[in-house]
Amino acid sequence: MEGVQKGNLLIVDDDASALESLSHIFKQEGYEVAVARSGEEAMELLRGADFHVMLVDLRMPGMDGLDLLKATKAIRPTTEVVIMTAFGTIEKAVEAMREGAYDFVTKPLRRPLVVRSVSRALEKASLQNENLRLRKELEAISHERMLIGNSPAMRKCLETIAQVAPTSATVLLQGESGTGKELAARLIHAKSERASGQFVAVNCAAIPHTLLESELFGHERGAFTGAFARKEGRFKLADKGTLFLDEVSELDLAVQPKLLRVLQEGEFERLGGTQTIKTDCRVIASSNKPLIELVRQGKFREDLFYRLNVITITLPPLRERPEDIPLLAQHFLQKFAKRNKKDVRAISREAMELLQEYSWPGNVRELENTIEHAVVLCRGDTIRAEDLPELVASEEKTRQFLTIELGTPLEEIEQEVIHQTLKMTKGNKRLAAQLLGIATRTIYRKLEGSQ
Repeated sequence: MEGVQKGNLLIVDDDASALESLSHIFKQEGYEVAVARSGEEAMELLRGADFHVMLVDLRMPGMDGLDLLKATKAIRPTTEVVIMTAFGTIEKAVEAMREGAYDFVTKPLRRPLVVRSVSRALEKASLQNENLRLRKELEAISHERMLIGNSPAMRKCLETIAQVAPTSATVLLQGESGTGKELAARLIHAKSERASGQFVAVNCAAIPHTLLESELFGHERGAFTGAFARKEGRFKLADKGTLFLDEVSELDLAVQPKLLRVLQEGEFERLGGTQTIKTDCRVIASSNKPLIELVRQGKFREDLFYRLNVITITLPPLRERPEDIPLLAQHFLQKFAKRNKKDVRAISREAMELLQEYSWPGNVRELENTIEHAVVLCRGDTIRAEDLPELVASEEKTRQFLTIELGTPLEEIEQEVIHQTLKMTKGNKRLAAQLLGIATRTIYRKLEGSQ
């Protein structure tokens, strides 16, 4: 039964009767069991699926249990191994323990002892997997896992995130590549009631269409060539947590109805299976393409779009919030100075001007790479213009200048500078005021005086 399944167990023994007996015992105990009659067959299974525990006979023709143990630790280091050994091969079993086996049991096997040994191995494997997951999440959080910015656009995003995070609403994150959509998704998860559950991310653009259904919903053993064991999908792994569907616009049309059903009913079947599985996970999706346009083009289901589009948060491109660049640049400077053990503390005014004038087609991700480049090449304690990548520094040529004829009244010069700066900022008076070094109310006053 789905609710009582303990873990995935691989049993390896060249004795067919022993294999059948052990398989029956552990299925009764609630394990998902796969079997192999040789070390070579076991390696094929290990390459295609994760197992929490492997119970293996020490003496087998060809690849014996000790060799299989070493190979398993090389490709599946979190799989715990319990060795079965005859009384006369205890020394070999002790050697196996030194090579990383969790435990050994002697033949003839006694059911309570072997069940207890495998159970304890499963506990250790589960703890290791949980610690690994937590370490990865902590690394993800500590690795610039913050949405940084004080611009009006970013403050609006952060306010919306704070509002929607405690709810169960599906969220669609829109924005260009590199604007921080996954950071926003992680922040929503961290501020939600599901924060203690898993945050599972799937890049829909990075997984081939033929494998995406299996990744999302899982598959049964034998569902397709190479499916040697049951595999849980991301929806199951994200149960009680959050599933982040990155670049959801790349979902194949054939998979979209199944996703729609999960969003509507909270249930699905594994590929090749008939059992209906319930899942309770929050879905956050992202796209760097306008989904409504894909709907009009017939490339995305309209009903799925409306299911995803309950709450939409648009992450602004970096070029529309240049006032955030100094804060972001300083954050990345500290990060990469520490990582590269360099005493770099500041960014020169000239270098900062270049950073703020660059158009940043790659957004925050490109800025991060630029600062890392500069920190590595910096020879002193301050990043200078020559430390920046040529692509960023060369955009100095595109600076906008204003030519003023000598003798022009000062009041007219002020008006022209304000009007041209507002053109450059697309009417953003607050940003124009920051660029000119004056208060926003001064711009309003000057504009009113010219009318």
